[in-house]
Amino acid sequence: MGAVSEAIEFPTGPDRRSWEYADGFVAVSEPVEAAHEAAGEAGWTPVGNGTATFLTFLARSIDAHAVVEIGTDAGVTGLSLLEGMSEHGVLTSIDVEADRQDAARRCFQRAGIRSNRFRLISGVPLSVLPKLRDGAYDLVLVNGDRLEYVEYVSQALRLLRHGGIVVVNDALAGSAVADPDNEDDETLIIREALDFVADSEEFLPVLLPVGEGLLLAAKA
Repeated sequence: MGAVSEAIEFPTGPDRRSWEYADGFVAVSEPVEAAHEAAGEAGWTPVGNGTATFLTFLARSIDAHAVVEIGTDAGVTGLSLLEGMSEHGVLTSIDVEADRQDAARRCFQRAGIRSNRFRLISGVPLSVLPKLRDGAYDLVLVNGDRLEYVEYVSQALRLLRHGGIVVVNDALAGSAVADPDNEDDETLIIREALDFVADSEEFLPVLLPVGEGLLLAAKA
């Protein structure tokens, strides 16, 4: 492909008010809002409203029955996924920090989620993921240690059924990934994960400016 012509004018992106309007266009449920507040009180920064509602939408759209979440996010992402999943769907959430999983368990219980609809596994994700069954999952959410994103995406490829979707949170890292001068370790690893997906013939990807960036890729 040749160089992009200098005559091409790229559209101006939405301003801050438009972003805030879009982020709050669909309100999260009361349980997700409570989980978000509890996470904030504990000093954690969970995903925002736009990302949470998108996860619910996506899980509902593909009628997800089996979902793996890497990084428990204190229950915010888990609740968002469960609200969109089949009523018999099961969420597997993996995190090395047991206190985040304890917070998630409390959130799920307060929301009335049956205990047989989720399993919280406290452990190092790269030690747990290889024990999960190949091709058995509809959706994998990558939201753990940014320095391990490439390995997480590789594991997701194995875990997903054909047509299943991997979602990589924080895929733009704010504006860091798009800044060619930013060579922080996390930024470099996220770029490597993006390249891995973009270069793979087994994924059909799209990169969305939702929250801190969401990379979605369907397994061929």
